Amino acid sequence: MARVLVLGSGGREHAFVYKIAQSPLCEALFIAPGNAGTARHAQNVALDPMDFEAVAAFCGAQSIDLLVVGPEAPLVAGIRDALSARPALKGLKVVGPSKAGARLEGSKDYAKQFMQRYGIPTARYRTFEAGQLDEALEYLRQHPLPVVLKADGLAAGKGVLICEQREQAMEEMKAMLSGKFGEASRKVVVEEFLQGIEVSVFVLTDGKDYMVLPEAKDYKRIGEGDTGLNTGGMGAVSPVPFVNKDFIRKVEERIIRPTLQGLQQEQAPYSGFIFLGLMNVGGDPYVIEYNVRMGDPETQAVFARIESDLLVLLEATAAGTLGQQSLQISPYTAVTVVLASQGYPEAYEKGKVITGIDEVEEAIVFHAGTRQGSQGEILTHGGRVLAVTALAESLPEARELAMKAAGSIHFDNKYYRRDIGLDLLRWQQEAEASKQN
Repeated sequence: MARVLVLGSGGREHAFVYKIAQSPLCEALFIAPGNAGTARHAQNVALDPMDFEAVAAFCGAQSIDLLVVGPEAPLVAGIRDALSARPALKGLKVVGPSKAGARLEGSKDYAKQFMQRYGIPTARYRTFEAGQLDEALEYLRQHPLPVVLKADGLAAGKGVLICEQREQAMEEMKAMLSGKFGEASRKVVVEEFLQGIEVSVFVLTDGKDYMVLPEAKDYKRIGEGDTGLNTGGMGAVSPVPFVNKDFIRKVEERIIRPTLQGLQQEQAPYSGFIFLGLMNVGGDPYVIEYNVRMGDPETQAVFARIESDLLVLLEATAAGTLGQQSLQISPYTAVTVVLASQGYPEAYEKGKVITGIDEVEEAIVFHAGTRQGSQGEILTHGGRVLAVTALAESLPEARELAMKAAGSIHFDNKYYRRDIGLDLLRWQQEAEASKQN
């Protein structure tokens, strides 16, 4: 039996506690700080995941066996190392990489150098620092368009810019090196633009063995037809029709195995999730980015398809025995649609009353930016408020159920994309038509 603490407060963390709570091996389940939805499956604890002292004290006081770190910031700051160094927490197992392993997400420049060292396919790049502005601008004058600019550090999913115009690229470079993203853009990675279809592949690893979890496609832009500003993610679909066994074989051979070998060589202990943001370029995978945790809202779609006991897999990951486990995946399709506050990812209002959640029957409602009001009502408390996930035999059915659920939940200034999965539906139809011809 396990006593588990999950760190985080978003839709991803709600999906974790929703799944862990189903395990017969779960004796007690806590989440810090959680949200209005997580309280249905776990005990919410008013702790800041970045306050390692408070997290350590809670783990000790509650005899926590397993700590699952949801967001990237505590991992990049070294929470695993900080807790492992405490003799009083000798029995605590952590799902999440060491600080050295988390550099794959914490520094885009480090990740690019890592990929070069271990021959992992990625776009060509150069990195510039604040003192190299003139050099950076000269480089951009010669660079083919579009061009990709990336803040080196963590920028809450907003530090990547695809520039179609040279003037725009140069202005953004000046802004980034002048502190547009604070410390995160002290260095800026300039990358060639890869033409292809994006897909996310998720890996669970104990540092030696690994499991490839269901892949997903997420929708980053706020507007339908992939227009407008980048967000943390407005929806996700799993599985992805163009991802076949041959593509996954290439991902394993060219990316996953060299990544794990590289981490071992760099003496960067790693037990947890690796999120591979990939570009499928003519059937070949290239790494756009590494994340050292699960994605949000992809987790909500991916976990809906995992039939195995997640707690068993997480414990084996932290204990280094993942090779002894197997993974059962549903053949069904999961579609996740995010309900956001109008104005997100810029200014938006909070505190709107949410109704209709309990009427949803054919989808799972994961909370992200919510809190409980004084009368027990559920209120909006973030830009991304809820994520509804529907699981069905086919993509059209799952889409229909997810859209129905999204439409039946109400709060003032609700906004969601109605085109989640439509591009994959078109891809499927075109692929079938070309087979018949």
